Amino acid sequence: HSLYGGNREMSKYTVHQIKIDFHVTEQICRFVYVYIIEGKSLFMIDSGVFGCEKQIIDYLNTIGRSVSEIRGIFLTHAHPDHIGSAAWFQEHTGCKIYASEGEKRWIEDIDLEFRERPIPNFYRLAGRSSRVDVVIRDGDVIKPEEGMEIEARRTAGHSCDGISYLLEDSLFIGDAVPVKGDIPIFIDEQEIRKTLGILGEMQDVNVFYPAWDQTYSREMMKRKLFEADEFINLLKKTVTDLDNPENAGEQKSISELVDAVCDRLKMPMLKANPLFQTTIGCLR
Repeated sequence: HSLYGGNREMSKYTVHQIKIDFHVTEQICRFVYVYIIEGKSLFMIDSGVFGCEKQIIDYLNTIGRSVSEIRGIFLTHAHPDHIGSAAWFQEHTGCKIYASEGEKRWIEDIDLEFRERPIPNFYRLAGRSSRVDVVIRDGDVIKPEEGMEIEARRTAGHSCDGISYLLEDSLFIGDAVPVKGDIPIFIDEQEIRKTLGILGEMQDVNVFYPAWDQTYSREMMKRKLFEADEFINLLKKTVTDLDNPENAGEQKSISELVDAVCDRLKMPMLKANPLFQTTIGCLR
């Protein structure tokens, strides 16, 4: 099994990477990775968008496993492309859902999430609310089956209380690291910087599994963390320059500031993105 392919064998487990394509709008096509940990039973890291359960079931059939063997879903955070099919799997398999306290309120009430973080096609992606069976905190060690230990590491910033999950030498990081060339989405500058530091200091991890990018080796992760830090610094400097009344007269509204940042950095496609507005807002 290739490190950068769909699967990777550990000493006791195999990790399967399933790419879920979806549309935010008719024009905007995105994807997210769902991971299956194959041990005696099956465990999912995140659940993709609403309606992707058939793709996951079909994949399980190709490796000779059954959806009925899924015992748990470990959610990194509460955004629609990560929680969308969780309710379906919970109802049809009886599996437990694991998530942090801070993300639980949106997972269990997607109407609340829509009010607080509206995005296009929200319900088509998020599906239905689901029940969090086990609340996870930083440092918790979960033993979902005999011999398996999964440790929780808090990696917030992209979301309010994001969690990464450590199994042996592999860390599932969700969207914890902003990817150069993609939309930088985070809600708290201090938290995202803290997360980059935490990930950079983790000497016990050799493989990183992000939700929005290929699998990273430790060396590649160092580069990704450096690039993310550089990009956050560039955004911060640009916001500070453009938002300074001494330089630009009266302080700008958030929409004016976003437009100015996009113009300065030649990223016009992000002007109308409400999630990018949140990123810029937390850098003021």
